[in-house]
Amino acid sequence: MRPIRLVDYDPAWFGLFRSRRETIATLLGDPADIHHIGSTSVPRLCAKPKLDIDAVLSSNGARINATEHLKKDGYVFHGDPYGADRWTFTKDEAPYGTRLYLCLPDNPAHRDRLLFRDYLRAHPKMAENYATLKRRLAEEANGDWNHYTGGKSDFVADILRRAHTELT
Repeated sequence: MRPIRLVDYDPAWFGLFRSRRETIATLLGDPADIHHIGSTSVPRLCAKPKLDIDAVLSSNGARINATEHLKKDGYVFHGDPYGADRWTFTKDEAPYGTRLYLCLPDNPAHRDRLLFRDYLRAHPKMAENYATLKRRLAEEANGDWNHYTGGKSDFVADILRRAHTELT
């Protein structure tokens, strides 16, 4: 099992996202709506050493075309491992890797990721609670990703309930 590694918040993540967004937009070739998501998008939150990025493309044809361009640029295609109609790509880059998801408009998983991010940005105490949970789970998991991910489920569901009430 590969270890679950978390790193402390790095203020460089936002500038790194802006730079990668420009590169990704060129590769996609479709006027995509590109969002910084995941823990690296929340100030002061620890994260795995990888930037999560969602790109919303206009059509499945555009997504198929973008896949070829991303592969040529060194992105590894992982299909749709979560069954959420978000195609997943990774690229090892320094100092932090990239996990890119391609989805279509009105994708529920994408919408939830934005709600979760925006809620934690607006509620620093909840982001702090999430960081504490993530650190505890990473230590307990001993490389068991199912334990780590599953252990966050109730917290994520609670935040999404709160976000739907407050932000929509």
